Amino acid sequence: MKDDNIHELPLQPLVVAISSRALFDLDESHEVFETRGLEAYAEYQVARENEFLQPGVAFPLVRKLLALNGDEVSHQGVEVILMSRNSADSGLRIFNSIEHHDLNIQRAVFTNGESPFRYMQAHDTQLFLSAHNDDVRETLQAGFAAALILPGTQHRPDSGQLRIAFDGDAVLFSDEAEQVYQAEGLEAFAQQEKQQAGTPLRGGPFKPLLQALQRIQSAYPIDNNPIRTALVTARSAPAHKRVILTLREWGIRIDEALFLGGKPKGPFLAAFGADIFFDDQQAQCDSAREHVATGHVPYGIRNP
Repeated sequence: MKDDNIHELPLQPLVVAISSRALFDLDESHEVFETRGLEAYAEYQVARENEFLQPGVAFPLVRKLLALNGDEVSHQGVEVILMSRNSADSGLRIFNSIEHHDLNIQRAVFTNGESPFRYMQAHDTQLFLSAHNDDVRETLQAGFAAALILPGTQHRPDSGQLRIAFDGDAVLFSDEAEQVYQAEGLEAFAQQEKQQAGTPLRGGPFKPLLQALQRIQSAYPIDNNPIRTALVTARSAPAHKRVILTLREWGIRIDEALFLGGKPKGPFLAAFGADIFFDDQQAQCDSAREHVATGHVPYGIRNP
């Protein structure tokens, strides 16, 4: 997918779509679907529509995103939309749980088993978080940021600040450098990145999301900001220089940058206190999800 196919952001608002399984703990319900089918699942949900669901992996992230609308600072705002493969009938339990947890989610799409990704553009959505792999891949192919929310830890320290961490190649940036690494090896990758240090990388699928977060951040003082971002990458010197100069060319400030030289990212993400981390490499996601909420981005040469 070329960079010019990635949808740029409108100024308002930042719109995040989330599936019901990413927002709430639906493991028990999903087991019914897997073992007994759609009809039994729907009956199960209707029979329990007044039993409130417990928070899922992405619930704390959603709560913090919506909290950005609750202060007196003027910025583009955030809207969260439920996009679910439930039917409207079986999805009533989801909305009852949203109301119970006092989440200001007003719009929803229920597709009764079909992929909801085709409604992304109609809703001006910049990010889709889902527990359904095919939906995430289709959304990325359509040019929008999307991530597969992975099972992981529910108990983590909370600074009160919204903290989002991103991998670099194939997430914030295109996978152009990763293609060289995969085809020619580490030495060729390092040599190219040194030679091309002054040439900005093309944007990846999550560049527009980082831009939107930057716009909201810019409404607040740097030293008292409700959002903190981090780049957590396997790159190391001298390949770091091209990344830094690319962000400068884009006019984007990243609050923290960790160049880890291939070390497992999980402990560093725990130290950062990420509410969510996005990475294209499954091995790094497996390390991260032991510590923080993690979204796998199945994009680029590592994810054919």
